[in-house]
Amino acid sequence: MLLKLTDIGNASETHRRGTAEPEGPPDHLIEYAQMARADFFKFESISNVSTYYFNYIYCNIWEGDCQPHQDDASQQVPIGDMWSGFPQYYSGILRAWYCTLGQCCDSGDCRITNNLTGLERDLQVKLHGQHLVQSVVLKAIQGFIKNPDSNKPLTLSFHGWSGTGKNFVARIVADNLYRDGIKSECVRLFIAPFHFPHVRLVDVYKGQLREAIRDIVLRCPQTLFIFDEAEKLHPGLIDAIKPYMDHYDNVDGVSYRRAIFLFLSNIGGAAINEVALDFWHSGQNREDIGMEDLEHLLQAEAMEANGGFAQSELMSGHLIDFFVPFLPLEYRHVKLCAHDAYAARGVQPDEGTLDEVAKAMLYVPKEEKLFSAQGCKSIPQRINFFLP
Repeated sequence: MLLKLTDIGNASETHRRGTAEPEGPPDHLIEYAQMARADFFKFESISNVSTYYFNYIYCNIWEGDCQPHQDDASQQVPIGDMWSGFPQYYSGILRAWYCTLGQCCDSGDCRITNNLTGLERDLQVKLHGQHLVQSVVLKAIQGFIKNPDSNKPLTLSFHGWSGTGKNFVARIVADNLYRDGIKSECVRLFIAPFHFPHVRLVDVYKGQLREAIRDIVLRCPQTLFIFDEAEKLHPGLIDAIKPYMDHYDNVDGVSYRRAIFLFLSNIGGAAINEVALDFWHSGQNREDIGMEDLEHLLQAEAMEANGGFAQSELMSGHLIDFFVPFLPLEYRHVKLCAHDAYAARGVQPDEGTLDEVAKAMLYVPKEEKLFSAQGCKSIPQRINFFLP
């Protein structure tokens, strides 16, 4: 017989009042109810856990229309010693059921995978023509993940032309650090012109942005925030979250030291291309380009550019850990992108087809025709023209 918790509680309350019932509950049931209240029922905690289960199922399984709020205890994921008040037998049953919802693991939070081997493999295999990105991003994230006592969040700034792989790398990072990738509740993507389009509302956006970041940090022990088209962010917006990226133990009682911030920008794209072109003219391999050739240049470009970056305290406070340059892509890299796009469709193209796709792209500068003006951005759509 399965007893409801409310039945047990009601039975105990009836016994306490001494109310006569035609068929009172058996003595062993009353004794059990009293013991339960005294020994392991913490009603406020249990209520929150039960309400969380309902909200989780409603939002994630029934796909109900819900907007959880961290300040509402019923929406918080139960953590810590929530099982400590239960007898071992019952806690085992509840933990097993709870974990089937995908919210816990023996090794920690199941939402966070931190697959550094997968990250290294994906950067090497899926990303083309970006040896600096492969090295810097991997080492920066590896170092951050392996150091639980980091004195600040990790902040990376990606720079380069459109189509060179900035968004692609951000997604690779999300896919390998989190079970649900970019869709994880521990990851948040902000697109500057989409989420913050009106300058007159910047004060409203500040509050919304701070609340959103704080909410996710409270929900997840390790978080990832991606700001696309960051050069279009209002400087006030960046300054509003600057304390979250600084060397503070906590901000208003919340620690942000296990957060990763990625800023994606076209700033410095032309300067990166000039360096790559100079190496080509001098007969040097692009793989010989080092961070020393570009990082200080990118920092200077970012500080002098129009928009939020140059005017923000993020720059003046030197809070960006690495300026990561994305090099312009050449013909051979476009062919590799086309090959990957075909493979994703289950098609094995021949060299002739790959050449046709690559030749259809526009290349610059006008004389050298060396770099793809769109990178690999439109390749997945362009191959449709060449499919049978």
